[in-house]
Amino acid sequence: MPDEFEGDLAGAVFWGADLTGARFRDVNLTDARISHAWLVNVDIDALVDRLVINGVDVTTYVNERDPWYPLRAMLRPLNPEAMRATWDALDDEWTKTVAMANALPEDLLHKSVNNEWSFVQTLQHLVFAMDKWVTAPILGEGFHPIGLPNTGSVGFPWPGLDYDLTPSLADALAVRSARVTLFRDYLASDAPSDFTRPIDVLENGLNPVQECIYTVFEEEFWHNRYARRDLTALSTN
Repeated sequence: MPDEFEGDLAGAVFWGADLTGARFRDVNLTDARISHAWLVNVDIDALVDRLVINGVDVTTYVNERDPWYPLRAMLRPLNPEAMRATWDALDDEWTKTVAMANALPEDLLHKSVNNEWSFVQTLQHLVFAMDKWVTAPILGEGFHPIGLPNTGSVGFPWPGLDYDLTPSLADALAVRSARVTLFRDYLASDAPSDFTRPIDVLENGLNPVQECIYTVFEEEFWHNRYARRDLTALSTN
């Protein structure tokens, strides 16, 4: 089985390394330099901010053709006003995605596409992500029972979760809507201005407030894209 690397590899040097078939997920490649390399059949899905390939700056070309830009570039806002703008933009995209889901039969929304989470499970995971990073550590409230952790975290003793629950679409949307409102109200307060205050996040230890908010934004962005992709597949089958 290939090795897995997780954590801080900042400044690492890979020399003569065979990365054929390698997968990079949730990585920060800021200021990375790749030379004497073969990029053949490479698929990169990322925020592009000055990308130079073979001496050619392709940043503008890529971003002009990216349907998720500029939202993709809004996920790490620097002040509360920008945070609120990011959340509004994410919520607008989710409104479109939920409309796609509501156009399909309920049973399809509990169906997996290529072994990924179903749409309802995706909603459950977003409830969990919100609770893990904001509802519990920042607002001091509990986890909702329908929350669904990622596979690698299922074994952690999360308080209040009930993995035997199979919520309907309506139930999952109702819980998510309550969490969305709670988060929006929090962003509307002055609390987010305390960016650097460390808080204790279950399983992940101490994190500054801003990183917790950024994590929620990332979760919402990427899982919306996955959901859109899978709903499109379900609607064409």
